[in-house]
Order: sequence, then C-alpha cells, then structure tokens
Amino acid sequence: MLPQRLQDDVIDDLMAEVLRQKSEWERLQIAFRMWESARSMISANLAFENPTWSPEQIQRAVASRMSHGAV
Repeated sequence: MLPQRLQDDVIDDLMAEVLRQKSEWERLQIAFRMWESARSMISANLAFENPTWSPEQIQRAVASRMSHGAV
C-alpha cells in the first residue's frame, strides 16, 4: 500500500469557515503566531544539530531558511 500524500496547502471546509468568521486582526494574529512558532522550532532544531554555533550563526541560518535563502 502506498502512503497517502498529504495536501498541506489545501484548507478543509470547516477550517475555512472558522477563519471566515475571524476578523482581519484575528487572522493576522494567527498567522504571526504560526510564523513565530516555526521560527522557534527551526531555531531549536538548528541549535540541537549544531551545538558549536553561536546564537548569531543560528539567527542567520533561521533567517535564511525562513526567507528561502533570500537572506
């Protein structure tokens, strides 16, 4: 049996309805908190994988990953 392919970029109808009922400000807060959570997880993972890196090196690597290499 082949593994089921996940579609992370597709929102289900129930979640779409919940988000429609949120104000613009609430949706922006949700997005910002998700971004902060991703940044925190990437930072922790990089620190774990690279214990000799300085905080500045970790910050630069996080910025690079989150900007898809633009930084």
